[in-house]
Amino acid sequence: MPLHKPLFTSLPGANSVVPRARPIAESLAGDDGLAGLLARVRASQARLDALAGVLPAALRAHLRAGPLDDDGWTLLAGNAAVAAKLRHLLPTIAEALASKGWQATAIRVKVQSTQAPPTRRA
Repeated sequence: MPLHKPLFTSLPGANSVVPRARPIAESLAGDDGLAGLLARVRASQARLDALAGVLPAALRAHLRAGPLDDDGWTLLAGNAAVAAKLRHLLPTIAEALASKGWQATAIRVKVQSTQAPPTRRA
């Protein structure tokens, strides 16, 4: 058995080969510069997952884990109402994260709608 996967794959019934697609996580982990990015993305998602017992399911459905950087962590809210509720819950969120072992950092709340903006007509 080869030690590594081939870089190219044959197409069934064809005389050509195509580059083997690599999963994004494999690509990120294989590069020293991008491995840090992958670690931050996973840490950000882990923080959001840790809030499962603190935030109501209806609220969590409108949240996504945002950037985790040296200045803090960002929660992305699906709309302004969710963002407002999160801002009220920030002390509870910070306490829950601290109880799970994450150091205290600033928690930012930003609205990032998943809906496309309306198209403008000329």
